[in-house]
Amino acid sequence: MSEKDNAHEVESSEPITRRKVLAWLTSMGILGSAIVSVFSNFVFIKPRATYGLPTRFSIGTPNDYPPGTRIALGKERVAIIREGEKMAAISITCTHLGCIVGVADTGFACPCHGSRFDQDGNVTGGPAPRPLPWYELSLAPNGELEVDKGKEITPGKWFTV
Repeated sequence: MSEKDNAHEVESSEPITRRKVLAWLTSMGILGSAIVSVFSNFVFIKPRATYGLPTRFSIGTPNDYPPGTRIALGKERVAIIREGEKMAAISITCTHLGCIVGVADTGFACPCHGSRFDQDGNVTGGPAPRPLPWYELSLAPNGELEVDKGKEITPGKWFTV
């Protein structure tokens, strides 16, 4: 091939016009939008429901809680109290604004706004509108204690071990 043939080939290739660039950009935009649309449809097919913590959970055996025990289980937001052969599960979520109350020998104290509760969860001071709820405590067939936060019971109704 001669130099004239090579020059002819270079000249015969069409220059990139503004119309071709815009057509290419439009095509890429439409393709990108289609990919994003398909991906988002797959992502949103699966529901994003969160069911929260189960209302019924195991806390161990009665032997894990010797008489005189007053212990808070922070993750479950419940206090386990044992007096002799009686046990109870009392909420440690303040009834004022939902802060976690601290467990003490004299009862419960809310660090956020100063609500005070006696050992049975009754309000003794502060802005809390109602006492701390008691939850049902039962013995499972495997010998472990279970707390059911879905069932509030009358305060003072103890579970006998």
